[in-house]
Amino acid sequence: MVTLRRALSAVMAALLSASLISCAPGAYLRTENASPSEITGTYTLLLYGGRYLQDIETLAILDREGDPYSFEIFAPDFDFKTVKGVPAKEALAEAERFVSHHPSFMSTQLSRIVDNSGNTIGYEVAPLYRPTTFRTSDSVITYYRIEGSKVIVTIELRPEVRRMLDDNDRPLLLRER
Repeated sequence: MVTLRRALSAVMAALLSASLISCAPGAYLRTENASPSEITGTYTLLLYGGRYLQDIETLAILDREGDPYSFEIFAPDFDFKTVKGVPAKEALAEAERFVSHHPSFMSTQLSRIVDNSGNTIGYEVAPLYRPTTFRTSDSVITYYRIEGSKVIVTIELRPEVRRMLDDNDRPLLLRER
């Protein structure tokens, strides 16, 4: 019964998330695997999360300077930090350092953010955690929505990770078995 309730809850959360996102105007961008050697130039570094030591909802975005796009994280200003004019090598090193603070950190995943014409407009550095800790290696879902020359970034924890963390915060007597 509890398993069925959790499965239905997960499906409903996914449907709600998809419906809310599909109502937002603008086209969505995709990401592809990238190699550190392709990162050149100067970047604005957006560092999301890291609000406390155990924060797993972290992500770094390298916004290529000089292109027609600018990235905006859809979150309160206190949830992220912006650093402008960072050379590629330093930006990547700082991004990797930023997302690696959690004790269950395993490695990073580097992805390029691609516009609708196939041009790389930035990079994403995401943490990968030990799957034994959070039941999955990647804990965040990121959406990139383009509106004119702005790329709106929405970052959220995967529903199954959020549920697991919520269950761990509840007293044992209140947890579902």
